[in-house]
Amino acid sequence: MEPIEINAGGYYLRALRADDLLDDRPAILRAFEDPEMKRWVSDYRIGDLADAGAYVANRADEWARDVRCSWAVAEPTTGALLGEVNLRGLAEGDPQAACWTHPDHRGLGVATTALGAAVRFGFGALDLPEIGYKHDPDNTASLRVAEKCGFQFVGESEQDGTRLLHWVAVPPTP
Repeated sequence: MEPIEINAGGYYLRALRADDLLDDRPAILRAFEDPEMKRWVSDYRIGDLADAGAYVANRADEWARDVRCSWAVAEPTTGALLGEVNLRGLAEGDPQAACWTHPDHRGLGVATTALGAAVRFGFGALDLPEIGYKHDPDNTASLRVAEKCGFQFVGESEQDGTRLLHWVAVPPTP
């Protein structure tokens, strides 16, 4: 699938980029150097611009293989990267939403707005029957995002020694 752009009201959702016109790599590097990002997003290590470039290339490849829809959450007038939101697990039939916000833009509703738009896309364009969302119980920002986006708490599990809270969203009934 080709990347789809979404107008999310105050933000613009687009593919991550690293080209002559728009380069998200410095913002990605800065975000993943942040201690809070390292704490909650531990499955990626981005230590330099090359790692950030590989991250961007990987997201493009995942779009092409229909395994993950990933969007840069961008400021609409400058295109500046404010965070990322994605729907993953599509090929496995277990769609899960995930998001992160750049440290300079936390607390402004970026993740809530972007995740809401991605979930609507998942239900409307991809016809997903439900979308999951998981996070560490100590990540109170993720808890608030899940609640604000209408996810319902369904339980918890342990994965690789980490306790996770599980949430699920279903399409609205007509």
